[in-house]
Amino acid sequence: MNKAALIERIAAEAAVSKKDSEHMLESLVKIIISELKAGNEVTITGFGTFLSRIRHARGGVNPQNPSQRIQIPEVKVAKFKTGKTLKDALKGKI
Repeated sequence: MNKAALIERIAAEAAVSKKDSEHMLESLVKIIISELKAGNEVTITGFGTFLSRIRHARGGVNPQNPSQRIQIPEVKVAKFKTGKTLKDALKGKI
């Protein structure tokens, strides 16, 4: 499912216009991104938790030149932990 299909599905499920559902989806994404950038978690009960973590700097190998060692810098990455309701639904319990 892509963004356009998701917008159509939200519009149908919530009985709102496609324009309103697109605005809701874009607002949700914007809020999640801003909270993760601030170092906060976003929890949607039953669905899951979005969180940001620091991936520490480490050494690596240049894939174009395997004999060359490179330093990979520290970076902030997004993580997602599934909630119980989502886990149960995927296991077929719901």
